Amino acid sequence: MPLFDMPLPALREYLPELDEPSDLDAFWSGTLDRARAVEPILEVRPVETGLALVDTWDVTFTGHDGDPIRAWYLRPAGHEGDLPMVVEYLGYGGGRSTPLEHLTWSNAGYGHLVMDTRGQGSRWGSGGATPDPVGSGPAAPGSMTRGIESPETSYLTRLMTDAARAVDAARALPGADGRVAVTGGSQGGGLAIAAGGLVPDVDAVMANVPFLCQIRRAIDLTDADPYQEIVRYLAVNRDREAAVKNTLGYVDAVHLARRARADTLFSVALRDMTCPPSTVFAAYNHWAGLSEATPSKDIEVYPYNNHEGGAAAQSMVQLGWLRRTMPLAPTR
Repeated sequence: MPLFDMPLPALREYLPELDEPSDLDAFWSGTLDRARAVEPILEVRPVETGLALVDTWDVTFTGHDGDPIRAWYLRPAGHEGDLPMVVEYLGYGGGRSTPLEHLTWSNAGYGHLVMDTRGQGSRWGSGGATPDPVGSGPAAPGSMTRGIESPETSYLTRLMTDAARAVDAARALPGADGRVAVTGGSQGGGLAIAAGGLVPDVDAVMANVPFLCQIRRAIDLTDADPYQEIVRYLAVNRDREAAVKNTLGYVDAVHLARRARADTLFSVALRDMTCPPSTVFAAYNHWAGLSEATPSKDIEVYPYNNHEGGAAAQSMVQLGWLRRTMPLAPTR
């Protein structure tokens, strides 16, 4: 795949003007207040996996409007002290799969909460376990356009609320010390950014090749899914363009990135046709722009990669970065 977006020097300076809804903060405050009207944890049940070095629990927590959301909770086997937590969000189309597919962070010494993605889980991996119980009007195949005619009914509103509530759940789990980092790749990266903006006292945000950033630019710049789901929807529902654009303003991760306060580590791939580099840099360059805090931020650039980004190389970078940013307590 050739380079198709801005050259890297221009990307590093790219700070687009934003068209935020005037009631963005009020909308999200009300949405989260409703979700937080109930306690975050519904069930924490131990699971036997056959792994000798990792203990695992099947967690159900409350997401958007109290909907039950499934997750895995993993931590180093036999560790009795409280640990900082890493909350992980998943890429588009995937579910929480099996605990055996999520061993990095617990083996690094952290507690690890892997959030299932409501209504997804059948495109890759080993499946999901969380339905999306909310109905939708006419939509294109996939999740992007479910309820897209209004921010109140948008699937992405529900998903981002789930992501924020996963942070609440992680803090309420037994063995958590209150510190939380959020991470994910692609859709998971976009949700990590959203959680950083919606729960601004998280301790660290790690977003790999994030999706859901500068969405209106992305649908014009790439012909790849999932952004093209919106194009196909509007090709049929021509009279709904204004409503769709309005909804996207509430769920664009760039707008939420401006409200973040945590230290952050991004990654971007310059040949990424799924999440164009300029949309990633828009979120990165706007990070904490509305905050009086001055968090540290860094971005790993992979010039020759597509949407796989840095893959395992980026995981190694994250491990070192998080040890410095959210250090583990010394072991005796």
